[in-house]
This record gives sequence, structure tokens and C-alpha cells, in this order.
Amino acid sequence: MAALEHALNDLAEMFGDRISRSEAMRDHHAHGEGWQPACLPGAVIFAESTQEVSAVLRTCNQHGVPVVAFGGGTSLEGHVTPSEQGISLDLSRMTRIVELNAEDLDCRVEAGVTRHALNAYLRDTGLFFSVDPGGESTLGGMCATRASGTAAVRYGTMRENALGLTVVLADGRIVRTGGRVRKSATGYDLTRLFVGSEGTLGIITEVQLRLHGLPEAIATAVCQFDRLEDAVNTAVTTMQIGLPIGRMELLDEVQMDACIQYSKLTGYEVLPTMFFEFHGAPAAVREQVETMEAIVADNNGKGFMWSNNPEERNELWKARHNVFWACLAYRPHHRGIATDAVVPVSALTELIAGCKHDIEESGLIAPIVGHVGDGNFHTVILVPPEDDGLERALELDRKIVGRALSLGGACSGEHGVGLGKKEFMEREHGRDALDVMRMLKASFDPNNILNPGKMLPDPVN
Repeated sequence: MAALEHALNDLAEMFGDRISRSEAMRDHHAHGEGWQPACLPGAVIFAESTQEVSAVLRTCNQHGVPVVAFGGGTSLEGHVTPSEQGISLDLSRMTRIVELNAEDLDCRVEAGVTRHALNAYLRDTGLFFSVDPGGESTLGGMCATRASGTAAVRYGTMRENALGLTVVLADGRIVRTGGRVRKSATGYDLTRLFVGSEGTLGIITEVQLRLHGLPEAIATAVCQFDRLEDAVNTAVTTMQIGLPIGRMELLDEVQMDACIQYSKLTGYEVLPTMFFEFHGAPAAVREQVETMEAIVADNNGKGFMWSNNPEERNELWKARHNVFWACLAYRPHHRGIATDAVVPVSALTELIAGCKHDIEESGLIAPIVGHVGDGNFHTVILVPPEDDGLERALELDRKIVGRALSLGGACSGEHGVGLGKKEFMEREHGRDALDVMRMLKASFDPNNILNPGKMLPDPVN
């Protein structure tokens, strides 16, 4: 602990009471929302500027003290779990919207701004920011984990919507990547390197974001199915014909039951269900709705209902964004492990059917919900309180990931790797690719102070 004490002494004058060693504050920063064990950091520091982040990293690098960035604390794979001999660096006070360039459809924000706060700021501009994971996620954390959400099928993920970054490296150097232009053919694409690096190569303090114009018209539709395969095939057909869908979400009958109870949805049966959203000019939206109605009819859909009422739309998507909490309420005293498999869209039906079989065989309850337009879906495996509950749940998780990888997919479409998915990295990427990633890590962070132990498994001799 001597290294930590020396680092904190060096930083005391700059940060004063923004350094906390209270057990309550350390406990708040000891974990995200995932199942991984918590770990109390040695101290929590609240940074309020890029320069302060630089000072923390420069000092901690000199003393060899680990640093883990913390934003909204909403990660599900242990990304923000700190070291007991290290610092949890909280960026949640970095909430300035630095600039808005409405004519060019972009803005620059500090890392602690949440997506909800940004869209509230944009409310009267005719613009919006499209990436919408669940929870009060901060935009810095969303970049670090390459987050996604319900609108990615049309507007893309953080990879497509982050135009540039301000990043502090392990030794305290501040670099700016990318910019405001929509394309560039100069130099290495450092923006894409840091987006998804989970705080292992540098700490993101500002983000240049792509914005989108609010659609002239928006309509929402719901359709239920007797068979889960018919619902999945509806999604596959929709993508294969190129329908410009705004959102397309699948909920199996278990997830629908949980949402009906938790979000008080009325008028729906406990059946596999698809939620749709259509964006565009009024005539284009009507055409999209008509096309989708024909697709669901071809796939045995029942009761296709659509509406352009904003209140009904908000109620529906609020229920969708609350599925994790609906699952936890569905079985009190259970914990939740959220899986995050993704495959090419053509393999989606096979994957979900296989996973449904695995769930039934396991004897566990694991509702299915997914952004099926881009081949991504989640199960929330409800971990029973019995002694072997976690072991059984992790075994089911491994089966689901194994199925996805065997079909050319990935172990995570949007939650990231952190601690929870490290074991699958070599199988997905291969040993040589992991060696390259380790070389990059060593080059950017030779003293291994940035989120150590995350993402990359230890090499096997």
C-alpha cells in the first residue's frame, strides 16, 4: 500500500476533499451491475477536467498504482471493478457539453455526460443522439465499451457515432483523435482503437459525437407469435429485404411475462413478441408499416398493431429498456447474469432455437430479449440462491456463447469483455491476434496501471 499512499500524498493538494477513503464511497465504486465479485478500491478520486485526469495518471504511473475509470457504474461485465491497492477515478462530475454544431450534426461532450442529459439538452434543436443502452450510462463509458442499443439497427453503435476523442494516456499525455469531418484518410484510426478498449489503453475524457435529425414521423408496432422461430424469422426477413427499420426488438414469452408484470403492459398475451419502430417522412413510414405487416403475416404473426401516438410509444420502449429490472423482479432473491451473444443475421434462428433448448435443459429461468435486427440478443439468466446456482448459470452462459462462436459469432455484441468474457477471447480471436492486442497494451501502458486484468486473458505458455 506504500505506493498508493505516496500517490495520494502527491495528489492531495490538487484534489483536497475530492479524494475519498470512506468505506461507503469505496463500496459504491467497488462494482458495476454485473455478477462479478466486488473489490473495494484503495481510494476514490473525483476528477473535474481532462487536466486533472492527466495529473492522476501521471502520478499513478510514476508510483505504479492501478487506475480504473468509473462513470455511471452500469457495466455488466466487471469493467469498473477496481484494484484494492488502486484508485477508482470517477468522471461523473465531468458533465459539460463543450460545443454543439447543429449545422454539421455533431457535438462535443465531456465523458460524464449521460445520454439522457445530452438528449434533454438537444430537445429544442431538432436533433438527437441515437445510441441508447439501458441505464444511466455515461458517454465516456459507452465509448469505452463500444456500447449499442435498440436503435443500432438503423443508426449504428458507438463505433459509428464517435467521430473523435480526447484521451489521457497512462503517462498523463493528452491526445486528441479524429475530428469533426465525416471521413479522413490520414494516419492510424486511433479513435476506433480507443472505442471499445475498456479503459485499458487510455481514459476517454471528451467525445465528439455524431447527431441525427429527429424523424418527421415515427410509428410503433407490436406483433405476437405462437412460435419463437416465427418471430426470429420475421427479423431475418426484414433485414434481408433491406427495410430501413428504426428499431426491432424480440422478447420471448418469459421476458414478455416479466414485462407485463413489471411495466404493467396491458392488452398483450404471454407470447413471443416483436416491437418495431419506423422513422421517416409520413408517406415512407406508412409504406414501411405496410411492408412489415405483410412480413409478419407471412411468418404467422397475430394481431399486428401499430400506432403513432407518442405516449404509447414511450410506454413501450420504457418497458423494453427496463427488461433487466423486470427480470430481477420476476424472481425475487435471484441475481441476473446477462448474456450478450451475436451472430450473422442468417444464423440467428438457429442460435436462438438452440439456446432455448439449452435453457430448458438447464432447469433455470432465462428470459430472452434481443436487438435481433443486428443479430444480437441477450438472456438474463436468473441465478437461484442455492449453493450451486452461480455455477449452473455460468455453465449455461458458456453453452450460449459456445453456440454463438460455432456459428461465426462473438461472445459480446455490446456489453464488452471486462472480467466476465475474458475466457472466450482466445477462442474467438485466436492466439496470434491476442498477442497483438497484448503488444498494443504494453506499448500504451508499459506499467500496466490502466484497468489491469481486464479484457485480455493471461497468455498460456
